Amino acid sequence: MNTIVAPSNTVTMSSREIAQLCEKEHKNVKRDAQKMLLELGLDALSFERIYMDDSNRRQTEFFLDRILTETLLTGYSIQLRHRVVTRLNELENVSRHPVTTDLPDFSSPAAAARAWAEQYERTQEATQALAVAAPKAEFVDRYVDTKGLLGFRQVAKVLKANERVFRQMLIDTGVMYYLNGDLMAKQPHIDAGRFDVKTGTSERNSHAFAQARFTPKGVEWIAGKWATYNMQRVA
Repeated sequence: MNTIVAPSNTVTMSSREIAQLCEKEHKNVKRDAQKMLLELGLDALSFERIYMDDSNRRQTEFFLDRILTETLLTGYSIQLRHRVVTRLNELENVSRHPVTTDLPDFSSPAAAARAWAEQYERTQEATQALAVAAPKAEFVDRYVDTKGLLGFRQVAKVLKANERVFRQMLIDTGVMYYLNGDLMAKQPHIDAGRFDVKTGTSERNSHAFAQARFTPKGVEWIAGKWATYNMQRVA
């Protein structure tokens, strides 16, 4: 089998988007793509990616470059081919002339994390200058930090990660562990500035708590580990 590695700036289209544009079932588009890759002597696994469906189940899709996408479309109607080719042209135009916005929609978790960290640095001074309009509930104080630190669920959302899988990765890789039922960062990572730990005592039941939040440095760092972890799971 031959293996093709597309350049990082090559526009690709997923089999899910092709299925949507062609109003076909994804399983049928995947079948057609597998057949095409086999006949071309290409390793289908090198084009395959994992995603989580609406029920948090692991599913597969293919990412094809323009040539392979158009080759796949040869068996489809002219109308369907026109839809997909039009969409490919849109993607290529965006790739050549990216639009800068305040909140870019990155497909790369690492890029999204870096963007968040940069945005945090730009707005940190303004955020710290904001006055708290009214007393906040203890629950909010424990999980939302006015300094811009992010909790577990917020980071999972930034990385577009399944919470269960992301939590398991943090434990498996020795980044965090459970302490009194809560995720706590291990000391070397706290010392490295990747986490900020808040401790206190509940006024309601005098229960001591400790919460670890990701710093901007920690978000960018964990994004790299998350990307590596996913590559190892797929391999």
